[in-house]
Amino acid sequence: MKVNRIALLLIFSAGMITAQQKKWTLEECVTYAVENNLTIEQYELDLENATIDRSDAIGDMLPNFNGQMSTSGNTGLILDPTTNGFVTGTIFSASSSFTSSMTLFNGLRNLHRLNRAKLNALSNQYRLDNLKDDIRLMVANSYLQIISNKESLKVFQAQYAVTQQDLARTKELVASGVVPKGDQLEIEATAANQEQQIVNAENMVLISRINLAQLLQITDYDNFDVAEQVFEIPPSDILNNSPKVIFDKALTFRYEIKFSQSNVDLAMKDLDIAKGAVFPTLGAFFNYNTRYSDQTRDPITGEQIGFKDQLWINDGISYGAQLNIPIFNGFATRNSIQRSKISLEKARLQFEQDKLDLETNINQAYVDVSSFAKSYEAAQKTLEARRLAYNYAKERYDVGLMNAFDFSQAQSRVDNAEAELVSTKYNYIFRLKVLEFYFGIPIILN
Repeated sequence: MKVNRIALLLIFSAGMITAQQKKWTLEECVTYAVENNLTIEQYELDLENATIDRSDAIGDMLPNFNGQMSTSGNTGLILDPTTNGFVTGTIFSASSSFTSSMTLFNGLRNLHRLNRAKLNALSNQYRLDNLKDDIRLMVANSYLQIISNKESLKVFQAQYAVTQQDLARTKELVASGVVPKGDQLEIEATAANQEQQIVNAENMVLISRINLAQLLQITDYDNFDVAEQVFEIPPSDILNNSPKVIFDKALTFRYEIKFSQSNVDLAMKDLDIAKGAVFPTLGAFFNYNTRYSDQTRDPITGEQIGFKDQLWINDGISYGAQLNIPIFNGFATRNSIQRSKISLEKARLQFEQDKLDLETNINQAYVDVSSFAKSYEAAQKTLEARRLAYNYAKERYDVGLMNAFDFSQAQSRVDNAEAELVSTKYNYIFRLKVLEFYFGIPIILN
């Protein structure tokens, strides 16, 4: 039994360690962010409210129906509600009524409110979907930043390992009197500088991990980390499309544009509702009522009439229609219409501004992709040249034709070129995905 308990404890501990060492993939990060973001949850509640508003608008077009019942006891000189005569004594009475009313015409405002409620629900859905898109982009950017920082850290660690080998060899040469002590000191300075680069790179990895964790609203920063992935630049023909082609397609599906257009439609409905107030309002009503009194008696026999019989004897029905004609209300209707017209014009201007912003963003994204494509190509060529120069410098240094300072400078230039290549590579990947995103291509990294 004791052995079994130990085995279970070991299995449980191993499971805890595995859980703490979970490595998040990009897809998992995006899914988690969308499902747990607080702003998204707030927008989802707004969408639920919009759905309720639509139900309210439907209800306003239906007849209402209400019932009312009351009982009372009175002592003294009292008006009998069933005979309308005064009596002396104690009377117990009861009454009930059922009322229904319905708006038949109010300038079509109920219909416009229903259509507005439907548009508002759609508008909230567009706003929610647009936020999800923004979060996907932010998560992808933060994720790639972590990967980029990790690769930079590996570059610095690899170069530091090479420097340590050179330092060990130089110490041997100094000890044998082949090279001066200054060469050793120079390489030690290079190693110290690389150690600082490693520390800075480790800090950058930590900061980028925290940034992504905060974006996912995860507070366990120590145990949060992403999967070890190396992303290569994906093949893409997005630059074969002009910015105008990308913009025209983006107008057909981008949620921020649909949201902006829906705001124009909502403003138009608000104007229709405001205009409806200038028309007369026609309504209909129906009422059924009855009453009971313990003083009501048969005029022939003098016997008290029963409760059930009185309900039929004393019941009544009323019905009719009511027409309200607006004549003057202190310019309230006119001013409401003018405000609605202003709101509509503002919504139209905002729609045009949103389209202009989208076009600007697409043009900037297009330029960024073109620029980083060239930068990445240049960084590759620079690194290749720096490596050749470093190899040549190492050969000269090994035979004593180059001092340690010049050799360390050659190595430093290789370090910088490798770090620049990593940074440029992931910037290029992200910009490429942003431009593809505007063209309707989902963010997928392999």
